[in-house]
Amino acid sequence: MTAAQIRKIIHVDMDAFYASVEQRDNPELRGRPVAVGYGAQRGVVAAASYEARVFGVRSAMPSTIAMRRCEDLIFVPPRFDVYRAVSQQIHAIFAAYTPLIEPLSLDEAYLDVTANQRNLPTAWVTAREIRRRILEETGLTASAGISYNKFLAKLASDHRKPNGQFAVTPEMGETWVEPLPIAKFHGVGPVTAAKMERLGIATGADLRAKSLGFLTQHFGRAGPWYYGIARGQDDRSVNPNRARKSSGAETTFQTDLIDPAAIEAGVLAMADDVWAWCDKTGARGMTATVKIKWRDFRIATRSKTAAEAISSQDNLRQMSLALIRSTYPLRLPIRLVGVTVSNFGTATEAGHAPPRQEASLFDLQSG
Repeated sequence: MTAAQIRKIIHVDMDAFYASVEQRDNPELRGRPVAVGYGAQRGVVAAASYEARVFGVRSAMPSTIAMRRCEDLIFVPPRFDVYRAVSQQIHAIFAAYTPLIEPLSLDEAYLDVTANQRNLPTAWVTAREIRRRILEETGLTASAGISYNKFLAKLASDHRKPNGQFAVTPEMGETWVEPLPIAKFHGVGPVTAAKMERLGIATGADLRAKSLGFLTQHFGRAGPWYYGIARGQDDRSVNPNRARKSSGAETTFQTDLIDPAAIEAGVLAMADDVWAWCDKTGARGMTATVKIKWRDFRIATRSKTAAEAISSQDNLRQMSLALIRSTYPLRLPIRLVGVTVSNFGTATEAGHAPPRQEASLFDLQSG
């Protein structure tokens, strides 16, 4: 790759976004361990401040476990309208530097600043100015990773958190990933990381030592992706028009359920919520997924892809019922169910993309 072809990618990631907004808006919370979520017995942590993370409190953790780890933990109910408004402020700042913005969530995005429309000398200076403006205009801190591709930029943004930035240059990219734990790699989820460790792959160097044939044999279509990232390679472009890939809804029951009729009522309610969004937006997906969380907090999913797009609420309801019924007889009572529709289109980005973490029943754990 010549100097003219080298991209300049920034991954901006807000620091403990939801919790930081709450601490910003309520001075009494500053410097204290805060969890955004509901502290009730069946609540879940949506986000944790850095003061809470010291105690091992993490997002998606059941509130009962979080409170055991940190007795002084303060739960604050989420205010998603506020988070969305702040996110819009942040994205307006991004837009002053580049039109090539790929949002990943309310609090993180990729920016391609190769064109350098503000005539700043380097991507490093651009990232520093963006972070300064975010602090001045929102009162919040952000971290940034700068590199020549998206994979490395995302890894780099974690390297100086919170309120810092780090760059991985083309000269250092291939060797920089070698000592990193494989579980830190974007696109390697807990299930895949465990499989890799069973195959003797614990670090980037271990992954690089495996041939493309070996990786394809054990990981199928994801093999080329893993082969590339072990060498610091990622050809994906920043896509400002990235389509939404799924829509889902989930609910936690007031008590753990074992009665199929009650569980199915919950599944149907979630299917109706998802279809309401599909109906409003005109989106039609081909894949339905049902998620369940058992009493012991293990998570499982079942999915089915139709031959053509799911075209009616009744079709989604019937697919969702078939999926939940495929888990019978239940091994344990269920505390949560969810329904998701995905596979909205067939367009793909250029280059290999990180593999979607497919989960078979009993594969995933939470909390």
